[in-house]
Amino acid sequence: MSNRTKIAGVALPMVVASTVLGLMGTDLVLPAVPSLPQALSGAPAEAQLVLAAYVAGTCVGLLAYGALGDRFPTRTLFVASLLLTGLISFACAFAVDIWTLIALRALQGAVAAGPAVFAPGIIRAIYDEQRAVRAIGVLGSIESLAPALAPILGAWLLTLGGWRLSFELIGGAALALAAAQLAFPSIPQTSRRTKGGYGVLLSDPVFLRYALSQAFVLGGLLVFVFGAPAVIVNGLGESLTDFIVMQVSCVSGFVLTANVAAGLAQRFGPERMISIGTLIAALGAALMFVYAVAGGSSSVMITAAFMPVGIGLGLRGPPGFYRAVEASHGDDARGAALVVLAIMASAAVGTGLVAPFIAKGLAPLAAVALLFQLAAVACLMLLPKLNATRIADSALEHRS
Repeated sequence: MSNRTKIAGVALPMVVASTVLGLMGTDLVLPAVPSLPQALSGAPAEAQLVLAAYVAGTCVGLLAYGALGDRFPTRTLFVASLLLTGLISFACAFAVDIWTLIALRALQGAVAAGPAVFAPGIIRAIYDEQRAVRAIGVLGSIESLAPALAPILGAWLLTLGGWRLSFELIGGAALALAAAQLAFPSIPQTSRRTKGGYGVLLSDPVFLRYALSQAFVLGGLLVFVFGAPAVIVNGLGESLTDFIVMQVSCVSGFVLTANVAAGLAQRFGPERMISIGTLIAALGAALMFVYAVAGGSSSVMITAAFMPVGIGLGLRGPPGFYRAVEASHGDDARGAALVVLAIMASAAVGTGLVAPFIAKGLAPLAAVALLFQLAAVACLMLLPKLNATRIADSALEHRS
């Protein structure tokens, strides 16, 4: 077994566990939010800021780690992110009022963003393209389970030891991961460049092709997921179980296709799989919109129309994310930070567009979700591809 294979065997589980931990900062805490006003003498609206502060902090952290990646070693920043996440999480557990918790949550989100920024670059550093795409598919599959499983764990922790226990678990896990990385170093140095910045990437149409199309496909999916419970339960008179069935079906389709995306990309080419996946997602959103406009209200049909969106994301997600980082031309950290930030921004903007019309039923939600999928198709049609010369240059810089 080669040294690179040994490093990969340790580094990938570390990356997966650390990025999932960042996601759990929202999902694990979610069940405790309704109890926070009584526990910390706050209002329900203030308790919601506990979630919003974490998201806002994450956005700042993504950009900060992307810039710091040029100045400090990847492993140093990765371990620092885990250590700070652990310490601030324990500080959250000892908060004595709601506004202290809100402030600490903003800091927690900012410091916890490191693994998400460096994960794609780390994967590129330890694998060739096919294995890297497969690893990104595995990472995405596990990440897709976090929103479903973490709230269940959070609810159990709430009954077991109160709202503080979720923060203590996050803190303990983060410190344990940091200690493991200090004891058994495995995080390699990611590709970086000392010249350039976010402006260079934001003005690069090739990078924008992959980053924006990735963000629009996943953002459109998230917009629908965020609005679906209210529409299904309040607008259509169905049960929350119907939403759960829809969500599980979509996640299952995504997990299945994300784990075969690398093999399909090798056989048919990554560009073709990115295009096919995007078109399948857009087709699913279009079917949903047509069904909604026709007055459809069956949760079974909604699930059937929504599944292609998850399948399409699974097909294009791993090669699309890899190409976005590859198109950053050596600026892996900034590239990954902008992709993740674009996904979050798409979901936030789309959810804001839907909010005033959420009581009007399925059609407005389906319309906004379709708009995002069509925007992804437009990006692929109108913006230039990563050409063979640039791929070769990127590979050469990556190896050096």
